[in-house]
Amino acid sequence: MTQFMNKRENIVTEAIDGLLMASGGRLVRLDGYPHIRVVLRADWDKSRVALVSGGGSGHEPAHAGFVGPGMLTAAVCGDVFASPSVDAVLAGILAVTGPAGCLLIVKNYTGDRLNFGLAAERARAFGMKVSMVIVDDDIALPNLPQARGLAGTLFVHKIAGYLAEQGHDLAAVTKAAEAVIAGATSIGMSLDTCTVPGSAKENRIPQGMAELGLGIHGEPGVEQIAFTDAAHAMTAMIDKLQPSDGPYVALLNNLGGASELEMSVLAYELLRSPLGTKIKYIIGPSAMMTSLDMRGLSISLLPLTRQIETALTAPVPLTAWPGCQPNTAIKTKTLPDGLTPIRPIPSQHKPTKDFLIKCCQIMISLESDLNVLDAKSGDGDTGSTLSGAAHALIDAVDQLPLSDHTQLYRAIGLELSQTMGGSSGVLLAIFFAAAGDAASSGLTMRDSLRAGLERMQQIGGAKLGDRTMIDALQPALDALDHGLQAAADAARAGANHTATMLTAKAGRAAYINAGNLQGHIDPGAEAVARLFEALATN
Repeated sequence: MTQFMNKRENIVTEAIDGLLMASGGRLVRLDGYPHIRVVLRADWDKSRVALVSGGGSGHEPAHAGFVGPGMLTAAVCGDVFASPSVDAVLAGILAVTGPAGCLLIVKNYTGDRLNFGLAAERARAFGMKVSMVIVDDDIALPNLPQARGLAGTLFVHKIAGYLAEQGHDLAAVTKAAEAVIAGATSIGMSLDTCTVPGSAKENRIPQGMAELGLGIHGEPGVEQIAFTDAAHAMTAMIDKLQPSDGPYVALLNNLGGASELEMSVLAYELLRSPLGTKIKYIIGPSAMMTSLDMRGLSISLLPLTRQIETALTAPVPLTAWPGCQPNTAIKTKTLPDGLTPIRPIPSQHKPTKDFLIKCCQIMISLESDLNVLDAKSGDGDTGSTLSGAAHALIDAVDQLPLSDHTQLYRAIGLELSQTMGGSSGVLLAIFFAAAGDAASSGLTMRDSLRAGLERMQQIGGAKLGDRTMIDALQPALDALDHGLQAAADAARAGANHTATMLTAKAGRAAYINAGNLQGHIDPGAEAVARLFEALATN
């Protein structure tokens, strides 16, 4: 897989320097490249307890992203997924530790425990006060003698960091950190493995499956389960966490490759689940303890006490820390005057209802095919857009004036304007609204639809030959007096002709290079052709 890097051996040092250059002077590093990579607070004066954490790189923004007031004093960075050396850790300790002492916060991996542990011993030999805590919040594999450290480590960073910033001594900061570790639990899930820079990707997780309980270095989890949707995935994770009575603070962590949109859906599922009623605060959703580009998430829980609440909600000037927000109910405000939907008076007419549902079902069945076609010349969502509108119409069908076609056209236009996004939604809303106006003046169905097409062309600007759905819709309406089969044949010929057009003069395809359009039918025109063909054959 191609990645944004120069040389594999330089990726960590260049990433650290990029972080420093963009920090506004808040961060500095020790002059020890390439073997010693330690990021420090620029303002540190050694007057309080120092907090040092770190480990392998690839978990950004952890750990260097959390260096700053109220959190870490220093982060020691190893190679990707590899512990830093003893000398590197010792250099970090020596650079930040004063009379108040130093706390090392270490994730429970053998390399980290050994290297940080030996560095602590050497620092003590120099007469320094050094404590070390081991974070083991992973509950995926309960029979392991040593549980792994996951994103629950961030609870320790924030709470111990708050207490150190307030001037508490090393014993108090260490005791608080140990209490947090005892209470923190975490579980991870991913749809795919991560890609280690310069290495071939391990394709361990099959399509349609999710791995539950995997580690932040891509280690296998406890099991692979069938993935159906976000709700079932969240349920599987919560079942593993087995929370008792709250209240809790939850940390929802992006493992690196999930989109912001997906993470917000996962937040929705978490907070509306039975566990959500026990969650008083949530941190995230955000990428905090990542695993390179892993397309997954982790959930960490911590029982809430007054001290923990105070420490976690205290603001810090670090962009990587998303803050700790209260779990609040959704609040809404009424629509502005003039935008409240005007509902038509429903009426029933079974033949019209059956025909409308049939048209909608045809559009729904075409979703995948149209998305594939649109991906060749757009963003691949034409099928989903039309399918979503069709589902909405089916849901609303019993509220439509089915026995009055004039009002029905207008009602369909109103429904599409509310439920169908993109340019297609507004154009079709205009089409049906204008058709309704024309029908009210006594025009036939064909002429009303032609009037709707003319209005859509006036406002949208597209015409025959511009490589849009009009290239199929206009010929179909012109031929409709000769029957559905004639209309279907005309629509198909028009749609096929769009594949020969080198440029588009309207619609989204007008922004696409001609080479990407050659040989591909316009998806809107294809949708029109397929609709008429299906109607003609049934």
